[in-house]
Amino acid sequence: MKEYGTEAIRNVALVGHSGSGKTSLTEAFLLNTGVTTRLGKVEDGTTVSDFEEEERRRRISISTSVIPLEYRDHKINLLDTPGFTDFVGEVKSALHVVEGALVVVDAVAGVEVGTELVWSYCDEYRLPRFVVINKLDRENASFQRTLNEVQERFKAKLIPVQLPLGEQANFKGVIGLLSMKARLGRGDQLADIPAEYVEAAQAARTALMEAAAEGDDALIEKYLGGEELTQDEIVRGFHNAVKAGLFVPVFVTSGTANIGTVPLLDSILRYLPAPNEHARKVHVKDGEQELTSQDSGPLCAYVWKTTADPFVGKLTYVRVFSGQLVGDGRVWNQQKGVEERTGHTNVARGKELIAVKSLHAGDIGVLAKLSATQTGDSLGDKANPVTVDPPTFPRALYAVALAPKTQADSTKISPTLTKLCEEDPTLRWRQEPATKQTLLEGMGDQHIDVAIRRAESKFGLGLTVEPPKVPYRESITRKAEGHHRHKKQTGGAGQFGEVFLRIEPLRNGAEYEFGDELVGMNLSRSYLPPIDKGIRSVMETGVIAGYPVTGVKVIVYDGKEHPVDSKPIAFETAGREAFKKAVEAANPVLLEPIMRLRVTVPEANMGDVLGDLNTRRARVQGMTTEGGKSVIEAEVPLAEVLRYVTDLRSLTGGRGVFSLEFERYDVVPAHIAQPIIAAYKKEKSAESEE
Repeated sequence: MKEYGTEAIRNVALVGHSGSGKTSLTEAFLLNTGVTTRLGKVEDGTTVSDFEEEERRRRISISTSVIPLEYRDHKINLLDTPGFTDFVGEVKSALHVVEGALVVVDAVAGVEVGTELVWSYCDEYRLPRFVVINKLDRENASFQRTLNEVQERFKAKLIPVQLPLGEQANFKGVIGLLSMKARLGRGDQLADIPAEYVEAAQAARTALMEAAAEGDDALIEKYLGGEELTQDEIVRGFHNAVKAGLFVPVFVTSGTANIGTVPLLDSILRYLPAPNEHARKVHVKDGEQELTSQDSGPLCAYVWKTTADPFVGKLTYVRVFSGQLVGDGRVWNQQKGVEERTGHTNVARGKELIAVKSLHAGDIGVLAKLSATQTGDSLGDKANPVTVDPPTFPRALYAVALAPKTQADSTKISPTLTKLCEEDPTLRWRQEPATKQTLLEGMGDQHIDVAIRRAESKFGLGLTVEPPKVPYRESITRKAEGHHRHKKQTGGAGQFGEVFLRIEPLRNGAEYEFGDELVGMNLSRSYLPPIDKGIRSVMETGVIAGYPVTGVKVIVYDGKEHPVDSKPIAFETAGREAFKKAVEAANPVLLEPIMRLRVTVPEANMGDVLGDLNTRRARVQGMTTEGGKSVIEAEVPLAEVLRYVTDLRSLTGGRGVFSLEFERYDVVPAHIAQPIIAAYKKEKSAESEE
């Protein structure tokens, strides 16, 4: 593959709901640009962009793949993104490094949940976009119905650049409104427009010309003066209008039948901006500035994706925002403060790596075996630092508890989970001290399932999975006293320690305070640290249900020691047992995490969602409307929403979204706490019998 300058590059993300045909459309582009000799099929696992084992098994895209196309002396970097909502992190990463997007809409299903989601992300990034009405050859497909639905849902100014030549089984090609020719098949055979379509095509061309005139002051004067715009003028004006976000062009295709795909490639070159037409906000030494992609600028290569392959090693996907990235050189990682050797510069086409001498400003490529660099880092010149902010990813909504299957797996679990989370910023793992579980958190059950399978297939890590426990805590509600004498004689030197202590609830949100009111010579203060240590050990393991104790003030007010047998270990034991007795006498309670829940749903689902929340012990704080959707703010116990992502999707047909944030700990109602405490006591008695 030859090198391409900035003006000849187009970076485009293919986005849309799962199953709208993005990967099949990519296959048609690959065939039409001579990369492949036949169309790969998702159902056969033969596509270039779905190359991972899990993607072929599930027949869906899971990660974004880069597909560079060489077409008419230009290079189109096509980023084929997943459509399933669990993998939104991949979509956001891709949209962060492109100048335009193709929003693919199924001509049968119309606007779906994923369509709404990616449209909102395109708005967030202010990206120029095309609407591609795909699968127009399917039964029940309708161009006009789908066009009306997109128009109604997104309130965008849609301008068809093509009209379909027939529909469903009769979909034969497209009518190009720029050339006013029928383009049959894939779009490179020209014919006259059939008579029954001429009137509609002329009206649509007038709308296209008006939109083009709005993109250029000189053209609007000419058009209002009654003159026809030339083809070149329409292209120039419409390019400016699309770049400015004034209009959204509409195209019609069938990826699987390879109909209408060549004119779409032409339109990407004509109407979407090149990297040097799109300024990017970056951080420099003196603050922020707008940076335009050009080879002569300071080097800034942003890492938007990393993959760890046990055979190839680490692959780092970069977008060169400025400057030129040359192979076998050295770059400075601005975030990590280390130098990296670049080795060979490559471009990726699915799983294939193609070596190139350098990557020009605006290009997307791959570096192999960088040691310290991670997703979100910026590479460049140490003396002239330029950094790009990473996108804001949604917070994790679903968690599972993991445990290693074997002793060998236990040594691999930490580094493997770290690698998986480096690859995917919407995944995170952590140890939950309250439950002593290893938690993996992500966007949904499919997301987590894919991550666990990757851990097994890529890194040979065997894992068992179970639902996470709720990180309850224990606390007290009144003052109480505890006393314990520890006495042990074993033939030699014995152990002796006696402790009297008082506990009371802490009201200021603090977890633990330790003090004393010792007077006289009964107990030396040198034994206070071991008493404190014993108490802290109980606070970690719990008293009534095995959860950490919090919100307790402890005062040691008396004790006894023995001149020979008293040792720190004796007072540690005495302190521990005295504290347990005091807690049991202080009306102990279980506390549970209360979350702040924000649910956004279509108006039609409002009643169902509210009814469901009532069954989850939720306290609704307020209801508002945003962008035509209902927003519910509520407080809800974490125990009631551990699987809410799945439940809300089924309640709302996938159209509901939510966020969760920790708010505070609150007392668990007695009827819920009692079975938890009883189960713990039963478990402890079973252990003691063993």
